[in-house]
Amino acid sequence: MSATTIVIADDHAVVRSGLRMLLDAEADFEVVAEAGDAEKARDRVAEHHPAILVLDLHMPGGNSIASMPVLRAASPGTHVVVLTMQDDPGFAREAMAEGATGFVLKESADSELVHAIRSVARGGTYLDPALGGRLLTEPADGDGAIPLTGREVEVLRLLALGHTNAEIAAGLHLSVRTVETHRASIQQKLSLSARADLVRYALDKGLIGR
Repeated sequence: MSATTIVIADDHAVVRSGLRMLLDAEADFEVVAEAGDAEKARDRVAEHHPAILVLDLHMPGGNSIASMPVLRAASPGTHVVVLTMQDDPGFAREAMAEGATGFVLKESADSELVHAIRSVARGGTYLDPALGGRLLTEPADGDGAIPLTGREVEVLRLLALGHTNAEIAAGLHLSVRTVETHRASIQQKLSLSARADLVRYALDKGLIGR
């Protein structure tokens, strides 16, 4: 099995070095390049077309979220895992709306980043558990809070993106029965049953991009 290729983009050399050591310790990961600003991140992604871009939220050369469409256009097959000190749920919503499929806080990178990369590389999504509860209970732009658990939000997002129960189970390392249970709970809590209604809800809450 080929290794999961990774580009690390962070403006602090010490942080990049630590992340490289963490990721290179995994036999199935290969860090192919590093970048210290948004422009170099785009260049490295365009050059290497990695499976994963680990992206710091704030770097010289522009806001990382604003540059995400450009980064994704440079390599459409690359999945973005945001790594940041920003624990504001608004940043997570915005990043995921722009196409990020992983969001990890730097304070928990040692325990969460490897798991996040594996989940995203397999087609799933990942939201740092330390942030998940706040994302669901704090209103977005004055709107009501999302009455779902962190895992239910992950399942809802993948459902809205068109994945089947079996694909979601594989991506999140769950059984199909567990995914079915989460789906039933989501539909009950939101009083929505049709996939189109779930997609509309996910769009309105910024869980997927328009």
